[in-house]
Amino acid sequence: MDSTNEDYIHFFRQSSPYIHAHRGITFVIMLPGESLDSDHFSHIVSDIALLNSLGIRLVLIHGARSQIDERLIARKIKTAFCQGYRITDRESLTSVIDAVASQRVKLEGQLSMGLINSPMHSAQVRVISGNFVTARPIGVINGTDFQHTGEVRRIDRTAINKLLDDGYLVLLSCLGYSPTGEVFNLLAEDVATHTAISLEAGKLIMLASDIGLKNDNGELIRTMRPSEVRSLLHKRHDECSAEELRLMKASLKAYDGGILRIHIISHTLDGTLLQELFTRQGCGTLITQDMNAFEQLRPGTLDDIGGILNLIEPLEETGVLLRRSRGQLEQNINTFKVIVRDGMIIGCASLHPYQKERCAELACFVVHPDYRGGNRGNLLLEHIEQEALRQGLKTLFVLTTRTAHWFVERGFSTEEIVNLPEEKQLVYNRPRNSKMFLKVL
Repeated sequence: MDSTNEDYIHFFRQSSPYIHAHRGITFVIMLPGESLDSDHFSHIVSDIALLNSLGIRLVLIHGARSQIDERLIARKIKTAFCQGYRITDRESLTSVIDAVASQRVKLEGQLSMGLINSPMHSAQVRVISGNFVTARPIGVINGTDFQHTGEVRRIDRTAINKLLDDGYLVLLSCLGYSPTGEVFNLLAEDVATHTAISLEAGKLIMLASDIGLKNDNGELIRTMRPSEVRSLLHKRHDECSAEELRLMKASLKAYDGGILRIHIISHTLDGTLLQELFTRQGCGTLITQDMNAFEQLRPGTLDDIGGILNLIEPLEETGVLLRRSRGQLEQNINTFKVIVRDGMIIGCASLHPYQKERCAELACFVVHPDYRGGNRGNLLLEHIEQEALRQGLKTLFVLTTRTAHWFVERGFSTEEIVNLPEEKQLVYNRPRNSKMFLKVL
């Protein structure tokens, strides 16, 4: 088997839990106008079709900022911006409507493609759009009349949910309509945020020109709490681009409205949606309030056996861990604590008590290499120690060949093998020459 096939199989296996977790969940995806002109646009559409085929309920919101700019320049019409909004007068509204309509047709056409040998072959994506966004004028603020620039008043959630139930992909734009028949130019971020909140979506995904939010060193921040986004927004308000400001404000508004997971990813990267949704690391910034909603430490169950095996097998292959069969894990699953991240087991530890000596062994202590350095090992150890104390045990020991320093740094001290519990001495693997470390609880 060549490396390409191995990579494919590895990705497909790792993506399976996410496929199951996402099925039947509503995702709201915002596509800025720039993404529709991206070199990866056709791939983005193909990936959206794939999400649809996996049973994910999809609502797309597209913008048209760059296309509006092009038409205004071509027609020599000048518009001003105020507080992040384009001031849309009657003359420029024609260009807005023209740009938005052309992008909607472009998206609908691309989603309807079914050419043989193309990613969209036999996709059969049913797309529907309509007047699902009721808007009102922003009005006059501090003497500035925003004219035909509006804000979202209401999302027709009943109609959209009915269409999603019937298997449609719902397409919305950055236009809204008033009960009096007026048309308003809206921020795509505002439409996406209101739509996600109204539909109680499982995720709001916003595509952007950059890979996500970054720290002071220009490095991608993969996971943030809303409080951290607020701090970043306050700290860098005058330094951020207009796009960054819109994204951060939209993220906070979505969270305040009850959306637990907001993703910011780049439309300049091929496969960005698939990487973000179906890999452990993702490729952008995930904003979520409580890491427990994203990552959970809990007792192991029989359903976790497969995930534990996947986690420990690489270490068994290199001899760091003793081999454990599925049967052994099933017998001892009640001794395990596991860390679960989006349905994936990324950490585990087992507590084996010896009541006669009032001590316990910490065994099968593993954190996935991609998630080390995030305090997860300390958290697992703390929970194991608490469980040992709850059982009335006095000491905790571990046998290790590679991680002695880590345990010493956390209060363990070297102990002679002869001081192992009698029962453990009978099964001690002498050729491995594991060292014993003990901690008084």
